[in-house]
Amino acid sequence: MRGGVILLVDDEPIAVENLGHILAREGYATVAASSGEVAVELLAAREFDLVLTDLRMKGMDGIAVLAESKRLWPDTEVVVMTGHATVATAVEAMRLGACHYLTKPYQLAEVRATVAEAMDKRRLRQEVARLTRQMAGLGRGPLIIGESPAVQALRENIRHVAPTDSTVLIQGETGTGKELVARAVHEASPRCGRRFLAVNCGAFNEDLLASELFGHEKGAFSGAATLKKGLMEVAGDGTLFLDEIGEMSTVMQVRLLRVLQERHFFRVGGTREIPLEARVLAATNKDLKAEVELGLFRADLYYRLNVISLGVPPLSGRRQDIPLLAGYFIAKYAPAMGKAVEGFSAEAMRRLMGYDFPGNIRELENIVQRAVIMAHGAQIETGDLPLDLRGEAPSLARPQGPELITLEELERRHIEAVLEHEGGNKTKAAEILGIDRVSLWRKLKKYGVE
Repeated sequence: MRGGVILLVDDEPIAVENLGHILAREGYATVAASSGEVAVELLAAREFDLVLTDLRMKGMDGIAVLAESKRLWPDTEVVVMTGHATVATAVEAMRLGACHYLTKPYQLAEVRATVAEAMDKRRLRQEVARLTRQMAGLGRGPLIIGESPAVQALRENIRHVAPTDSTVLIQGETGTGKELVARAVHEASPRCGRRFLAVNCGAFNEDLLASELFGHEKGAFSGAATLKKGLMEVAGDGTLFLDEIGEMSTVMQVRLLRVLQERHFFRVGGTREIPLEARVLAATNKDLKAEVELGLFRADLYYRLNVISLGVPPLSGRRQDIPLLAGYFIAKYAPAMGKAVEGFSAEAMRRLMGYDFPGNIRELENIVQRAVIMAHGAQIETGDLPLDLRGEAPSLARPQGPELITLEELERRHIEAVLEHEGGNKTKAAEILGIDRVSLWRKLKKYGVE
C-alpha cells in the first residue's frame, strides 16, 4: 500500500467516482469535492498530500482551487486535469505551482504514474524538511542521510560501536562520507563534548606528518623556532581521526603502531612521555587487507586499527537514496544562492539515478550545487546537468584499429579529460579521479600537464 490522502475535485460525479476507484486500488485514500467551493472548505479544514482538480467547473474553477491550495498548504502537490487543454492554461497552472497537467480523456497508466510521481515528490520534500530541522537541532552534529538497507545497517553499527573506546577502521570509496561517519561515531560516544580533530595522512610527507601528529620541541630541527603541540596531544581525551591511513609511509606506520600499543608518544626532539588519551579512528579508500598481502601496509598495524570495521557503501550501491540526498543538497544551496529551485524534473532525476557516481556523495553534491546555479526555474532540467550526465561527454572508449597506447598514456588522457571537464579545477578533478590533490599534482608534473 502506497498511503497518502488525495482530494479529488470535479463537478462531474462519475469522474470523481472513477478516479476514486482507480486510486483506491493503488493504496491511496481519497476525499471527493463536487465543486471548487467545497474543495476550498475541505482545504481550510485539513492538509492533503495531493489535490487532483478539474480545470473547468461551475463557480470556482481549478486555477482558483490551485491558488488557494498553495496559499493554505504550500507543500501539497496539485495536478490539474482538463478536457480543454490550451497552452495558456497549462502555463498558468504551472506558474501557480501545479506539479503536472493531465489532458482528458487520460490513460489510466498516465494517471497512476503522475500520482505516484507527485506523491514521491511530496514525501521527498517532507523528508528533506525533517532532515533540515534535525540538522538545526543538532548544531554541528552529523547527518547520515538515507533510508536504504545499507545506510540503515551503517547507522545501527555506529550505534553499537560509538559507546566503546575501541579503535575503528572506516573503509569506503572516495567521497562516500568517511569523515562524516567518524564524526557520527564521536558524537554518539561519551566523548561527544570533547574535541574531534582530523588529519589527512596523504597530505603530508613523513617528517611533516610526524610533526603534525606528535608535535615538536623548540629547536628539534631547522625552522622549529617554538614548541608545537601535536594533534595527539591537542585532542586530549576527545577523538583523533586519521584519514587516508593507507597513504602513511612504512616508517610512520611503525611509529603509529608503537603509540597505539603503548598509549604514549614523544614530541619530535623530545624526551618526555606524553600519554595518548584520545580515541583513534582511521579511514581509508584502499583495501588494506590487499595492501598487507602486497607488503605495502604493516599487518600488525592493520590488525591494531581494524578492531572494529565500518564499511561505508558507495552511492552506486544505494541508488534509492539519490533523490533524498539531491533534495537535501537543493535545500542547502538554493536559499544561499537566492534561487527558487525546488527539485528535479522527471528526466533530470532519471539521469541522476542512472549515473554511477565514481565520486560518490561528494560528486553528487557538486553536481547539485552546479545545477542549482544553472537552473532558470523551480525545477532542475536535464540541460542544467554536467555533460557526462547528458551523454555528451567525450568517452575514453577502447581505441579502434591499430592505435594501441600504454596505460600511462591512457591515464594522462583521462586526467586531461577530467581536468577539461571541470574547467581546470584540480580539487574537483582529484575528487572525481579518486585521488588526493597531492597525488594529482605529482601526476600532472610527471606527464607535463599544465
